[in-house]
Amino acid sequence: MGQLADCRACPRACGVNRLDGRWSACKTGRYAVVSSFFPHLGEEDCLRGWNGSGTIFFAHCNLRCVFCQNYDISQAVPARETTDGSTPEEIAAMMLDLQERGCHNINLVTPEHVVPQVLEALAIAIDGGLNLPIVYNTSAYDAPESLALLDGIVDVYMPDFKCWSAERSRRYLMAADYPAGGRRAIPALAPQGGALRGSGRGARTQGRLLP
Repeated sequence: MGQLADCRACPRACGVNRLDGRWSACKTGRYAVVSSFFPHLGEEDCLRGWNGSGTIFFAHCNLRCVFCQNYDISQAVPARETTDGSTPEEIAAMMLDLQERGCHNINLVTPEHVVPQVLEALAIAIDGGLNLPIVYNTSAYDAPESLALLDGIVDVYMPDFKCWSAERSRRYLMAADYPAGGRRAIPALAPQGGALRGSGRGARTQGRLLP
């Protein structure tokens, strides 16, 4: 959790003390803000299987995409929720609930700014019996330090890379350094994920999905 004290959890590197409840670009302090969690039947075929991907949507993505398809549950979350958030125990309970409902994996959506909180919750969930593959569903605006923490924990990486132009990234994502961040982040995933492997019945269990 030390990564949050002088926050460098994502490439924005705001430097605020999120352990003290402070926040900057991601509007997320000590606790992650979960907008929704459910068995997602609209994900890629190799993830949703027949019971759905156990999707956990984290609010306040560290990008500001003008074309965001999840705006209502990402950027438009009421400000009052940013001071509350979900405790690690609550997020762990969500994971275990999704497993109980027959989901094929735990699918973490826009987790770039809450990697320490995710790891905290996963430790509790695993102690509670979680044994599903973990999907890291990212916009590819990740800090290498955060990705290093996930080595050996994430089973499937799904970077949703958007554009190579710094000017277009500044205009449409509000992050001119997005392409540079992607050039660092995506190659870091390859040695972690390896080749895609499946269960033989339509659901992926390990590997990486390229953008």
